[in-house]
Amino acid sequence: MKKVVSLMVALAGLGFSAVAQSPIALNIQLDKPSGKISPHMWGVFFEDINLGADGGIYAELVKNRSFEFDEPWMGWKKLENGVEGTYLLVNDSKRKGNKRYLRLNNAGNLKLGLQNEGFRGMGVKAGGAYEFSLQYQSTAKGMTIHVELLDPQNKVIGAAELPLDPVASWSEAAVKFPVNQTTDKAKLNVWFTGEGTLDVDMLSLFPVDTWKGRRKGLRKDMVQMLADMKPGFIRFPGGCIVEGRDLANRFQWKKTVGPISERELIINRWNTEFKHRLTPDYFQTFGLGFFEYFLLAEDIGATAVPILNCGMACQYNTGEVVPLDELDEYVQDALDLIEFANGSTATKWGQLRAEMGHPESFHLKMLGVGNENWGPQYIERLAVFKKALNEKHPEIKIIASSGTDPEGDRFDFLDDKLRAMNIDIIDEHYYRPPSWFLSSASRYDNYNRNGAKIFAGEYASHTTRPNGPGKSTWEAALSEAAFMTGLERNGDVVEMASYAPLFGHVDGWQWSPDLIWVDNLQVYGTPSYQVQKLYATNRGTAIIPIMRDGESVAGKDSLYASAVYDESSKELIVKVVNYNSQPKKVNLDVVSKKKLTATAELVTLANPDLNVSNSLEEPLNIRPKESTVVYNGKKLVQTFAPYSFTLIRLSTK
Repeated sequence: MKKVVSLMVALAGLGFSAVAQSPIALNIQLDKPSGKISPHMWGVFFEDINLGADGGIYAELVKNRSFEFDEPWMGWKKLENGVEGTYLLVNDSKRKGNKRYLRLNNAGNLKLGLQNEGFRGMGVKAGGAYEFSLQYQSTAKGMTIHVELLDPQNKVIGAAELPLDPVASWSEAAVKFPVNQTTDKAKLNVWFTGEGTLDVDMLSLFPVDTWKGRRKGLRKDMVQMLADMKPGFIRFPGGCIVEGRDLANRFQWKKTVGPISERELIINRWNTEFKHRLTPDYFQTFGLGFFEYFLLAEDIGATAVPILNCGMACQYNTGEVVPLDELDEYVQDALDLIEFANGSTATKWGQLRAEMGHPESFHLKMLGVGNENWGPQYIERLAVFKKALNEKHPEIKIIASSGTDPEGDRFDFLDDKLRAMNIDIIDEHYYRPPSWFLSSASRYDNYNRNGAKIFAGEYASHTTRPNGPGKSTWEAALSEAAFMTGLERNGDVVEMASYAPLFGHVDGWQWSPDLIWVDNLQVYGTPSYQVQKLYATNRGTAIIPIMRDGESVAGKDSLYASAVYDESSKELIVKVVNYNSQPKKVNLDVVSKKKLTATAELVTLANPDLNVSNSLEEPLNIRPKESTVVYNGKKLVQTFAPYSFTLIRLSTK
């Protein structure tokens, strides 16, 4: 007996106890679902930050292709100078949206040239085909364009020749050519030969191999990362760019549709936002506009969730507001957007959608009014929108902002007002340290089940900020996984959730951490991406209670858990986070009349080092590891690794 006592004392001294070593019992009530999971529960949020659109997912390789930047020659340099007046920038006010173009006066039949540096260089691949195009007008004969792609050592790695027929009005010419070397820092030379005057604009270079092979489309590998997540929705176009630094700089969707050459460029608000990351060449050409956003959502099977300006600029910048009696234009934009998305081809905006190649409806179901706006001035403007939208489109759910923070006076004021207004969905944002996410796993356990639904519209766990590419650590991702068990457990209240921001370019970021990082050729998912993907591809249809001693599994002994049932696949899906440096042995007791198959699928993300992150060089440090496990009956015994997120899929009969 003394030996047994001595052994127990020794184990206690090493940090082990008989109690600690006994399995933790979790009870799963498979036959008593507590609610339904929204079909668009887990989604993505796109904002044009960190070169997310131009220089990112929009596959255009030429920077400032139409000379519309505030500094018209930004990104360009002249390769050969003629006499004074050889190169003239013309500003023609009669041209819609795109007023500037370049006039080349070649009186001496010189070889004139331009070079474009691209977005931190141009990413091109050996064996790939690329299309150069431009708009031009000239009545001169014998005009020819010579195109060259150069590597960083100025070696030609791809070339083409493009003769131009004389035309009296603006026309497009294009040529495709192969590239024989891979580099992420190529540059483009465009030479012009022939005597006479030539006007050129929209000088453009795209890979032929874009997403779905669409001409002048989206970067294939970046869209594939989104498609692989199987997101339930995509929120666009932001974010703070919806508000703008002032109202003149706000996002106006009508200026982003129609012919691309007529879309009016504006400065991206992130251009000068952060003094430590100034990005003077960051503009929005709107080649990725609202039509393309809707099309992207449709492509990846996601519900489109557009957000519109509510008559308020960013309150962290100018805080400008439009007077209430001048709000009609903003409200009309919302009504017209619904027509653009859903209206018949007999309507003005439905006809434009059809002319752009999509006569069918985009089936818009919800619309955000304002982004991170707050205060009584927001409520006043939201009320005007709500009245008009409810009267004319009661089928459209309205998403409203709860401000920038998940607690405090601003949040409390908005939460009360929005619920009193019977707003459909409240958009909550939280950028917080891992400790907040861990302690907030039960945040929604006691939310009103009959009131507004919740959209966790922007969230990310920040260990430090701003940091650098790839610094979304396993610590941050695992804390998000723990928090997301609470979102899933409360899926009857939390209708949607999305991490933010989505993309970051390693050479052009302003904000971090981000979910997916890219350079001009490569893309990788952070540990947070791996967590988000596992949730989104295992969403289930019904919430299944998983309890410990009658309570939610939300942090005791650093364990977090949720469970769902997928009616289509007839599977129970259990998610468990062990946020602890020691393994945890757990007994999962499934209470059900259904039979369970003995073999289950196990997917695990784990690493004992919380500081581990993924990178371009090591993109899979944190990645899912799949295995099968055999259980005996409905009492499942599983040991969860230290600092792990584990997913168990069990088929039922």
